Amino acid sequence: MTDVKSTKVTVVSRLYAPEVGAAAFRLKALVDSLKNAGAQVNVVTTKAPKGAKPFSPSYSISRWPVLRDAGGNVRGYIQYLSFDIPMFFRILFGSKPDVFVVEPPPTSGFAVKVAAKMRRVPFVYFSADVSSSAARGIGVNNVVVAAVTALERSILVAATTVLAVSSGVEKEIEVLTDGQAHVVNVGTGVDTKAFSLDGPVKETGKRFFVYAGTMSEIQGAGVFVDAFMTIARDYPDVQLVMFGQGVEFPKLKARSASFGSQIQFFAPAQGTEIAQWHRGAVANLASVRPGKGYDFAFATKALAGLSAGAPVIYSGVGPMRDLVNNHGLGIACDWDAISVATAMRTMLENPVTQMRRAELSQWVNEHYSLQAVGAAGASAVMRSVERH
Repeated sequence: MTDVKSTKVTVVSRLYAPEVGAAAFRLKALVDSLKNAGAQVNVVTTKAPKGAKPFSPSYSISRWPVLRDAGGNVRGYIQYLSFDIPMFFRILFGSKPDVFVVEPPPTSGFAVKVAAKMRRVPFVYFSADVSSSAARGIGVNNVVVAAVTALERSILVAATTVLAVSSGVEKEIEVLTDGQAHVVNVGTGVDTKAFSLDGPVKETGKRFFVYAGTMSEIQGAGVFVDAFMTIARDYPDVQLVMFGQGVEFPKLKARSASFGSQIQFFAPAQGTEIAQWHRGAVANLASVRPGKGYDFAFATKALAGLSAGAPVIYSGVGPMRDLVNNHGLGIACDWDAISVATAMRTMLENPVTQMRRAELSQWVNEHYSLQAVGAAGASAVMRSVERH
């Protein structure tokens, strides 16, 4: 058996706390669980973006400057490589761990795969998605898709263990690798401590809906803007509040400019701040746009809102849709403005009670705690050392 307290783990990711996002939250939960078990952890990541809150954990974090796009994202091949190339040499010549853990994109996975092989160290790939499926879904050039598919497959097969966040991702990996990857489904979840029912409630003097997350082709967050614009004049006391970043952010902001303060856009914020908005929201909004290669994706932003007591309006496809329907977590509808507008009207006319908000929060705490995901991931990482 592996002696956890003597095990050295190096976690590699272009995103990490104090940045805001599912990947950063997920990896921090993993690291926290590894530390709680007594492992020695080093995180190799990027320099935090401007405006990020101070973050000084008890473990080692190695940060390096990275190129970001206009929205502050590390998104795109040039941005990825600005992290991957220095990272490769950082982990190749840095202290030798017993195991590497790396997040997508595949370019980062490939860099870790090569370095791990050269240093004769196993690596774990934490697959929150399948990048080749996403590239195919958003219409990337076929040659590029083929290259990404081959690259991703080679990483998944070479990894000692692949951590999947849902059964949908697990199945995609099994198909892509012809069952050759060793996959462990650790589940998905949210920080139920940050997104709790208890705490300050945001008050604006108006009722409001909240979307907090990435705004790209995959999420299709524009459906909420389009839907709200059709009902805004009927409900002058209601606002749509959009937190996040992504390629569609500037387009959506420009498209809704004529509605003034009824539709507001903000940069990503810390979970504790978003939770204040969720506690006062009519509903939280989440979506996965169909036909974009992410039909299997699990929209964790919906769980964050639910954990803070806000029912969800879920638009599109994915496992979250069934959860909403099966457990009465809000309203699930098709990905179109008419269906979403109808759901918004229903929520406005039939607001949930405080008792129901408490029930929603408790349900997430029992079934989708990020702390449980971190613990499952840490266990799988330690077993991967034994398997090597």
